[in-house]
Amino acid sequence: QVQLVESGGGLVQAGGSLRLSCAASGRTFSTYAMGWFRQAPGKERESVAAITWSGGSTYYADSVKGRFTNSRDNAKNTVYLEMNNVRFEDAAVYYCNAPFWDRQYWGQGTHVTVSY
Repeated sequence: QVQLVESGGGLVQAGGSLRLSCAASGRTFSTYAMGWFRQAPGKERESVAAITWSGGSTYYADSVKGRFTNSRDNAKNTVYLEMNNVRFEDAAVYYCNAPFWDRQYWGQGTHVTVSY
């Protein structure tokens, strides 16, 4: 079992920055990859970023490449999503994800709202 708890969401001005965190517990954190997804109202959940167990490799959706940074601190069992130059289209509920061969684990989500 893996438990994931996101935090850090809130209201951010367009062009501003926000850092999301996802704290994990359960399985040994440093042994599995992590991902970030988001879901805007009326839209399907989409992959935003992912990071390998060591943090050595990352993946970004084209829509966030160059603006978002995915990182992890295995000593703190936490993965981060640094969001810079936030756009209106980034507004969504953001979820962290831990994929395993037998199932995927999800957090409860954290809301990001973008204002003028």
